[in-house]
Amino acid sequence: MAVISTNKAWIQAFRLRTLPLALSSIIMGSLIAFKNAEFRWIVFALAALTTTLLQVLSNLANDYGDSIHGADNENRKGPLRAVQSGAISAASMKKAMILFSILSLISGLWLLAVAVNDTALFLGFLGLGLLAILAAITYTSGNKPYGYAGLGDLAVFIFFGWIGVMGTYYLHALTFDASLWLPASAVGLLSTAVLNINNIRDIESDKSAGKKSIPVRIGKRSAAAYHWTLLSVALILLLVFILQEQAYGALLYWLAAPMVLQTGWAVKKFNAPEKLDPYLKVMALGTFLCVLLFGLGWMIF
Repeated sequence: MAVISTNKAWIQAFRLRTLPLALSSIIMGSLIAFKNAEFRWIVFALAALTTTLLQVLSNLANDYGDSIHGADNENRKGPLRAVQSGAISAASMKKAMILFSILSLISGLWLLAVAVNDTALFLGFLGLGLLAILAAITYTSGNKPYGYAGLGDLAVFIFFGWIGVMGTYYLHALTFDASLWLPASAVGLLSTAVLNINNIRDIESDKSAGKKSIPVRIGKRSAAAYHWTLLSVALILLLVFILQEQAYGALLYWLAAPMVLQTGWAVKKFNAPEKLDPYLKVMALGTFLCVLLFGLGWMIF
C-alpha cells in the first residue's frame, strides 16, 4: 500500500473536487433570488460557507466510516483514503469530524441570525441544519449508516436539490416559490449522478463490505441506465422551467450538457473502475457549469 504524507492525506480527505458540486445548489437558489430582486450578499456568503463546511464534514466522515466498515479495502480502485492508508488515524479523523460539525453549526447559526427574524422559522431551519450535520456524519459512519442500506441517493437528492436550492432561495427572499421544485429537482438529480458514478466505480469493494448501494443492488448495467435517467430527467426539468418562466436566456445551460452527458457514455463503456474515477470530477464540474450558465444566461439575455 502506498504511503502518503499527513498534510497530503488531509487535503485528499477534504476532497476539494466535491466542493463545486456542493455549492451548485447554493448558486442556483441565489441566482434565481438575484433574478427576482431578492438577493442578499450576506446570505449567499454564509450559505456557501456553511455548505462548504458540511461537505468537508461529509467527506471526512465518509473516509472514516468506509475505512471502519471495510468498504475502503484492497479491492477498492479509487484514490487511496486517509484512514485506509494509515496516514491519518481513526482517532484524529473523529476529532476533525467533531471540529467541522461545530464549525458547520456556528456558520449555520450565523446564517440564520442574519437571514430570519421569526422564531418559528429560525427553529425550523435550525432543525434542518442539525439534520444536515447528522446526515453528513451517518452516511457511512455509526452503527447503522444509511449509505450502506442504499439510501445515499435519496439523501443527496433531498439535501443537494430540494433543501439546498429552495432553502437558499427562501433565506434570500423569505418566501416560497413552488416553481423552484423544477430546478431544485434538476440539481438534486445531477448531484445524485455524481454519487452514482462513485458507487459504480466502487461496486466490487462495496459488495464485499456489505454496502448495498444502488449499483450493488441492481448491477452495473442497470446502474448505467439509471445514470442516463438521472441526467436526461435533470436536463428536461430545467427545460420545462425555462419554457414555463419564458426564461429563454437560461437555455445557455445546454453548453454544459455535453460535459454532463459524456459521463453517461463512460459508465456504460468502461468496466475498469479506475477509468471511471476522472468522470467524478467531470460530473461535478459539469453540474456546476450547468447551474452557472443557467443562471447567468437568464440574467443576461
